[in-house]
Amino acid sequence: MKARIVASIVLAGALALGTAGCNLIAPQATTKHYDASDGVSVTVGKIGVRNALIISDDGVVGNLVFSVSNTDTKAHTVVIEVEGNSERFQVVAEPGITSFDGRPDSNAPVRIDELGAKPGAVIRVFFQYGTETGGEALVPILTGELNEYSTLVPTEAPSPTPSEIPTPASTTVAG
Repeated sequence: MKARIVASIVLAGALALGTAGCNLIAPQATTKHYDASDGVSVTVGKIGVRNALIISDDGVVGNLVFSVSNTDTKAHTVVIEVEGNSERFQVVAEPGITSFDGRPDSNAPVRIDELGAKPGAVIRVFFQYGTETGGEALVPILTGELNEYSTLVPTEAPSPTPSEIPTPASTTVAG
């Protein structure tokens, strides 16, 4: 009789361990960070760059679209360097979340005039502020083919309007 009780307890323990044992050795997917959208993220000090992506239909000009999460109590100037581009871009990250996507209540995206990479590629983008060690992200280049991105495609830069040259007023000389 005692053997049956011991066997039942051992069997119940083995059954409980067998049904819950996977959690002992398998990694939990909910503890892994991932980017939930098409863009990529990178954290530098108290600044988190979120969902960074470049929208370009031609691979020549692109808009770097992203949000910045600043957990500090003061604003920071974030310096951005794009692979293959000699220009350095700067944006101000206010405390809280600042978006650079040109939509209502946000800032304009960062316009890159010398992109040099076709849609479908990834390009290295470096983010840094203050004395913090910067972070690099492999940012995807997408087209505006999807409705979500159609309004983010760079438009032509406004050409400088020539200043009007005043024409001399004609005067009549009485004679």
